[in-house]
Amino acid sequence: MDIRQLKAFIAVFEERNITLAANRLHLSQPALSGTIKSLEDLLGTPLFVRQARGVAVTESARILYPQARRVLSQTDSMAQQFRHGSSVARIEIGIGVDIAPGVVAAFVAAARGAVPTLFVSLQEGCVGDLRLTTEDERCEDELFLTLAVDAYVQAVPAAHGSDAAWPWIVCSEHPTHQRLLPFYGAAASTPAAQAGSLRLALELAAAGVGGCVVPESLARSQAGVEVRPLDEVKMSRRVGLCYAIQSLDKPGVAKIIEWLREAPAPVLQASTVLPER
Repeated sequence: MDIRQLKAFIAVFEERNITLAANRLHLSQPALSGTIKSLEDLLGTPLFVRQARGVAVTESARILYPQARRVLSQTDSMAQQFRHGSSVARIEIGIGVDIAPGVVAAFVAAARGAVPTLFVSLQEGCVGDLRLTTEDERCEDELFLTLAVDAYVQAVPAAHGSDAAWPWIVCSEHPTHQRLLPFYGAAASTPAAQAGSLRLALELAAAGVGGCVVPESLARSQAGVEVRPLDEVKMSRRVGLCYAIQSLDKPGVAKIIEWLREAPAPVLQASTVLPER
């Protein structure tokens, strides 16, 4: 069994289609089919069943898949180690759109404490070996590790008097919107503005457009707003790591997750997630 066979197997398993897998590997379909056939002959069991559209995976393929991923991950790690002349652990981390900068900094510091040789590539959005985001952003096949609980508060323009009654800036596509409608009351039908994210709602509030309801970690990272408690509605969000089980094939990812699970206290303390201004 060689790396070429494992790469071919993984591509077909994940694509469920010979044509798509061949394009992904820059191979001809006959060459890919031959590679899969040689692997099946070596193992003495079928891995895929051809269908009218694509292929179905067998139970043997389901057993082989995580093992094949692990072998390739270890091989890639060894190659990178010798290529760069060090034991640098390279990990890509995706950052959710509404995660406060202080939370990102605290997590990266913790990750570097767990893996001192960590080389981090930070990207925005649903990408990476790990994603620092909220639990409601977790995909169906991902695991979630809670790192902090972040309460929601009101954020209103700071420069226009703390007693002003502000119209609302709403995020109608956000998961919290429906829960907040009773809090907004009749004002929900005539909002001051609409934002595509909580972070953008805060920018509008800082500009004096109106008030909004956002997590406290975000509110306290935004200049130009006053933070008020949300007494009428008790809401919070869980901030943490989303990751697929196969991401644990990377030694650096596995070490970070293990270190976070065994930490004697939360890595993102209230003083970190909710900094005083």
